[in-house]
Formats: sequence, C-alpha cells, structure tokens
Amino acid sequence: MFDPRLNALNALRLALAVGVIFFHSFPLTGTPLRWWPAAQFLGNAFVDGFFALSGFLILSSWVRNPQWWAFLRARLLRILPAFYVCLAFTAFVAAPLAVVIRGEGMPPGFPESIESFVKNNALLEMRQFDIAGTPADVPFAQAWNGSLWTLYWEFKCYLAVLVLGVLGCLKWRLTVPMIFLLTLAGSITARIAHIDSILVNNTLRFALMFSAGAVVYVFRHRIPANWGLVAVAAVVIGWSTTAGDYRFYAALPLAYLLIVAGSLIKVPRLRLKNDLSYGMYIYAFPMQQLLATVGLASWGAVGFGIVSTLATVPLAAASWFLIERRALRYKTTRTAPTPNDPAAEPAPS
Repeated sequence: MFDPRLNALNALRLALAVGVIFFHSFPLTGTPLRWWPAAQFLGNAFVDGFFALSGFLILSSWVRNPQWWAFLRARLLRILPAFYVCLAFTAFVAAPLAVVIRGEGMPPGFPESIESFVKNNALLEMRQFDIAGTPADVPFAQAWNGSLWTLYWEFKCYLAVLVLGVLGCLKWRLTVPMIFLLTLAGSITARIAHIDSILVNNTLRFALMFSAGAVVYVFRHRIPANWGLVAVAAVVIGWSTTAGDYRFYAALPLAYLLIVAGSLIKVPRLRLKNDLSYGMYIYAFPMQQLLATVGLASWGAVGFGIVSTLATVPLAAASWFLIERRALRYKTTRTAPTPNDPAAEPAPS
C-alpha cells in the first residue's frame, strides 16, 4: 500500500507544522488554554506525529541502504544546513529588527549575546533562547525560537538507528517492537514514580513516538490499511487526550493514522513535490515573536495563528528552494534524491 513516490506525507507534515504554529499562538499571545484534553493534544500530538513519521521513514532509509556514512551524511544534510541558516536569521535579522521596532536602543551586551546565541546552539542542543533579554515586552519573552530544541532529540533518534544498524540489531524483527515496549513501560513507570527529570521524560517521549513509527514500518506488510481503522485510531487518540498521558494509549494509533492516511490519500494535489514543513517548523517561532513585537498578539490566538502561518510561508519556501533541496543533491554520490524519496524526507520536530 505504501508507495514512497505516491503518498501525501509531505502534505501531512505541512499540516503538522501548521498545527505547531497554532499551538504556539496561545502562549505567544498570552492566551491560556484551560481545557486539558485540548491542551494535551495541541501541545504534544503535532510534534509527536513528526517523530512517528520519522521513525517510519528513517528506518526505511537504513533498511534500503544500510551504509553508515551514506545514512549519516543524508541525515546531516537534511537537518544542519537549514538549521544554521535559521539560527543566523534569528540572530542577525530577527533580533536586531525587534530592537529597531521597539525603538529603545540596543540592550547592553547585545552584540556579544548574538555571538553566544550562535555558538551555544551550534550543536543542535538549544542552550540559549534569548539574545540580551530580547524579545522583550511580548507575552512570551526571552525566547527567540522555542521549536528548535526538538531537533536535538530528532538527531539522537537518527543516531540510535545508526548504532543499532551498524551493530546488526535491526536485522532482528523483534528489536524495534521490544524497544517500543520498553519505552512504553519506562514512560508508565516514570509517571507512576513521579519522575520530574526533563532528560528522562524527553528521552522516553521521543523514543516512544519514534519507535511507534518504526513498528509500523517493521510490520508494514501485515498491518491492514483502510479508512475504517484510521477512523478507529482517531477515536482512540481523541479519547486518550482525557488520560494523564495520551501516549500510553495513542502512540501506535497516531503513528498508524498518519502513515496509513498518507498512503491512502490519492488526491494528486496533496502529493506535494516540494516540502515546506521543515522551513515552516523552524522559522515560525521567530516570525511569531516579530509579529508579537509589532503588537499583533492582541489579535488573539486564532487570528495570530493565521497571520503567523501566512507570514512564515515565504521563509519556508526560501529555505526549501535555496537551502534544503540544494543540500539534498549531495546526499548520495550516485543519484540526486527526489523529494518524495523516504530517505530525503525531513523529520523536523
């Protein structure tokens, strides 16, 4: 059923990126999201969906070409070039522009903070979110890009696939299901034991969702694919948002829903050849902070989300056409990748 050349995953990833934008519109406008099921779903499911799709596609990439350097090079080229350009845009364009808009002069230590922002975040792990206290006078202050931090965990999942592949563990059909069950058990245990460690909880969260997508790949020839089961998965996901942690019940249903829906959608217009999802994901937050700086946070979460999405599209398009697609040409020395090749698929989070 799943054809890497004929699927709607690019469209689904774009929808997930827009979902992240709308969720961020609540804290970035100072709008509280009080209903717990909606807060849990909007705050987690879109990013979790990215990781589930990545688990499916990245494992597929390794299985099709189990060469460690080709695999690692493809992953580096997919994430780092656009990430570094976004980091530079945030530091040298967005932050200075916000200072100019406010008209209060340059904050103390601003040039030095720009330099440290780039250096501290250059290895994907976000260690500095503000630049000399900016953005200021916005509902969500002192954070220029609250989306980039998940890329560090995304890349860790890539490295886990690489290590398991090099060790030969991925040749065993039970390896991936066992990892999923262990991370699920670990997640449940951590919640029961009230473990508040960010490191532990993030490790379990992203490993669980990534392995859920990988499980779907391992059993792709056995799992039935139809809209009836997609509807059942949607019901389970909706019900699970009322639970303490919806992933305990919805990790596999969410992975199934996205991957199978991506294969079942046959509308030609939704088979996007150009993938703007990564650019939408990484540029939306600084663009939203700029819009908040000029006062658009007063439009409310929904209006702010709409204008933020529209304002981010040009940056995302520039990122894809000028950076990402060109970088992918160097992914392999044999042939240039096609945008719908699973090995070329982005997995922002």
